[in-house]
Amino acid sequence: MGDPLSGDFVEAVAGFATGVVVLTVRDGRDDLGTTVTSFMSVSLEPPMVLASVATSSYLSEVLNRQNRWAATVLSASQRALAGRFAAEGRPSARILLAAEPHHRGEHSGALIPETGVSALECETRQAMEAGDHTLFVAEVLATDYIAGGQHPLIRVNRRYL
Repeated sequence: MGDPLSGDFVEAVAGFATGVVVLTVRDGRDDLGTTVTSFMSVSLEPPMVLASVATSSYLSEVLNRQNRWAATVLSASQRALAGRFAAEGRPSARILLAAEPHHRGEHSGALIPETGVSALECETRQAMEAGDHTLFVAEVLATDYIAGGQHPLIRVNRRYL
C-alpha cells in the first residue's frame, strides 16, 4: 500500500459509499453539530453506535464533556443541510436549522432535524483516540423517529448522491 500521506489512502477510501449523518449536541446555551460520514451500528444488545469525529475539532472537545447527543441519518433531500453542517467555521446548529423543521430530543436535549431517514439519541459509553480522530461508542437511548420510505443521502467519491 502507498504512503497514506501521498493521497493514495484518501483516494482508496473515497470510493467507499457511506451514509451521511448530522451529529448534534447541546453544550450549555449553545448547540453544535457536524456532518459525519464515519458512523455505524456496532451492537444490537445493547443497541450501540460509533461516530468518528476529528480530535482537533471543538465538537470533539464538547463530546468529551457532554455524553448525550443525537445522530440524524439524512435523507436524499437533505444534501444542502449536510453541506451546511460540513462547512468550516459554521455557526451554531440553531442557526443552521432555523429554516428546517426540528425539535429537541427528549433524552439528549440536542437539536434533531425532522426530515431525515431516522434519528437516534445516544449516550457515550467509551471514547478512544484513533489517529487524528476520536471514536465515540455510544448506547442508543431512544429512536427519536423513523421515516419509512425516505431514501438516505449517500457520500461517495467526495460527492453526495
